[in-house]
Amino acid sequence: MRITQGTFSYLPDLTDTQIAAQIDYCLDQGWAVGIEYTDDPHPRNTFWEMYGNPMFDIRDSAAILLEVNACRATFPQYYIRVTAFDSTHGTESVVLSFIVNRPDAEPGFRLIRTEEPGRTVRYSIESYAVQARPEGARY
Repeated sequence: MRITQGTFSYLPDLTDTQIAAQIDYCLDQGWAVGIEYTDDPHPRNTFWEMYGNPMFDIRDSAAILLEVNACRATFPQYYIRVTAFDSTHGTESVVLSFIVNRPDAEPGFRLIRTEEPGRTVRYSIESYAVQARPEGARY
């Protein structure tokens, strides 16, 4: 199963040239770029681990791509994404994110059905990776 989170997630994986072009676009908009990684890609897990600090002062896509590749080398079997942060007044949030690295195997999710009083049925999802191994050892 292929995780589909963020921009471009339904497309084939981006090449480094395409990633650099997207980073250039972010920098042209005046957005700060950050790199994040996780081994728990649950759709509601929006707070991934940061790889270094957000690069507020770097205006060169090649330097940011170096950091992306360093993160890939450190966490080759994790999900890694690039995020763009718009700090202008009134926005002040992530405006673009896209995955730049995936583990070799993506096990997917299972649906959990819970019956509660009053004929209420609640559904949730859980990653098979989370079920199988502890944090840090999932891929």
